[in-house]
Amino acid sequence: MSLRLLILLLPLLFAGCLAAEGVYHPVKEGETLYRISRVYGVDELYLARINGIPSPKGLRAGTSIYIPGASKVKDVGKASSSPSSRSKSSATAKRKSPASASRKSSSVPMASTTVPSGSSPRFAWPLRGALLRSYGAESKGVEIAASVSSAVQASAAGRVIYSGDGIRSYGNLIIVKHSGDYFTVYGYNQKNLVTTGSFVSQGEKIALSGTPPGGGSTRLYFEIRRGKDAVDPRKYLP
Repeated sequence: MSLRLLILLLPLLFAGCLAAEGVYHPVKEGETLYRISRVYGVDELYLARINGIPSPKGLRAGTSIYIPGASKVKDVGKASSSPSSRSKSSATAKRKSPASASRKSSSVPMASTTVPSGSSPRFAWPLRGALLRSYGAESKGVEIAASVSSAVQASAAGRVIYSGDGIRSYGNLIIVKHSGDYFTVYGYNQKNLVTTGSFVSQGEKIALSGTPPGGGSTRLYFEIRRGKDAVDPRKYLP
């Protein structure tokens, strides 16, 4: 079976148990991690961990966080403020001049700009190394040089829909499904560290780098796909 066919079939084969692989929630002004966790029914500390947020107070408007198991983006709404905080903000507003108030209001839309739920996740390099092979007509992905047993990290948060060695030419292979119908593919692994069905956070260690089945130096085979079609990873990576 080809990799392209596998990516086409896996979401259908696992439709019953993986229907809600997760969504990216665009954080708006006034939303808190606690309130988001309550609306989606996911533990607050778990959300912080899989999204790499060191503290629940570190959530910023304009970013997007991954909500595992959710099937659609929900309206969270602003957290209600206490009477004392409302009176303080009211008094502060009265002291501000019209000019400064105007400047602040004009800057708010830029600060609260969010990424639509259907847009691509913010991908990161799965490991750092020289590019041994680039994306092109003869390769649907890139090959990145690595030391033996280097940590391979998830490029973005998502759900593992395949972890195994059943696809010829790729060795131990991992496929992660992300929001917006995006997939990332990690091949030539010496060892897979995650199992099918598990959620992974961006930067989480998911495999150890290995060598291609046909031999050669240690490297990682990496793809980004939108639906069934492979795309140039370098256009999506920082």
